Parts: sequence; structure tokens; C-alpha cells
Amino acid sequence: MNSSQRENLSSASELHIDHLRFHRPHEHLSKTFGSDLFGLKAEAFARFFGTPVFLGVQTIIVAIWITANVLGLTNFDVYPFILLNLAFSLQAAYAAPLILLAQTRQAARDKAHSEADAKHREAIAIASAKQSARMLELLRQNTELTELTKMMAERIEMLTAEIHRHLVQDTKPRN
Repeated sequence: MNSSQRENLSSASELHIDHLRFHRPHEHLSKTFGSDLFGLKAEAFARFFGTPVFLGVQTIIVAIWITANVLGLTNFDVYPFILLNLAFSLQAAYAAPLILLAQTRQAARDKAHSEADAKHREAIAIASAKQSARMLELLRQNTELTELTKMMAERIEMLTAEIHRHLVQDTKPRN
């Protein structure tokens, strides 16, 4: 196998690059808050707290709660709705830490991705520098071959002219 075939083979193998190779070193990191299952559930709840569905359902429940107590359909939480206020406080007490947990986990993921991206850009820069060096070497070799070809063409032209002179002198009649 000659050098150009080896270069073609190595460039073909470079096409199958594992683009996540810089993310894999971060897979072993411990989870920010306990088990991953807890973190995933916390993130799911935090995402749900910001949806229109949650806000709509909460609004409907609060409207039913207030209507039922004001109209006297039930008397478990009469005005000033202390139990409703307690329910909102309890919800806020759990929602805030869950949202902070989700943000902390996202920040940790963003940091890991940022570090991996920086390493990836550095690897690309190094590969680009190597490729540029290879291209400059090939260009230098090409220039040398072009100069050698020019010298050989000039030499061939000179030899052809010399042979032609000898043949012309040999075919001239001698006196």
C-alpha cells in the first residue's frame, strides 16, 4: 500500500468520528441532588408548573373552591379562605425548591456541554492545523516535482536538439 492509499484510508476513517466523545467523560459525574430518578421527576414537576394546563387547572380548582365556600355549598374553608392560603403556601414551598433543582441540574448539564464543546472546538482546530500542514507539505512536494519536470523537459529539449544536430551533420554530404 503506497502513501497516498494510506492517506485516503486514514481520511476515510476520520469520517467516522464519535461526535459525543467529549461528552462521555462527564457521564460518571454524580447527580446534583440524589438519585437521577428523583432529579428527573423534580424536573418534570418543575416543567409542569409552568404549563398553561397547570395554570388552567389550578384556576378552575380555586374558582370551584371559592364558589363552593361563598355560596355555602360547603363550609370547610369559609372567608378569608385560610385553608386555600395554606394550600398555596404548601405548593410554593415545594415548587420553589423543585424549580431551583431543575435549574441547577440544567446548569450542570450546560456546563458539561460547554466544556465538551470547547474540547471539540480545540480538537477541530488541531485537526485543521494538521490538515493545513499536510496541504503545505503536498504543495511543497508538488512545486518540487513541477521544477524537476521543467528541468527534465529542458534537458530533453536540449538532448533532442543535440541529436538533431548530429543527425543533420551526418546526413550532409562531405566534400
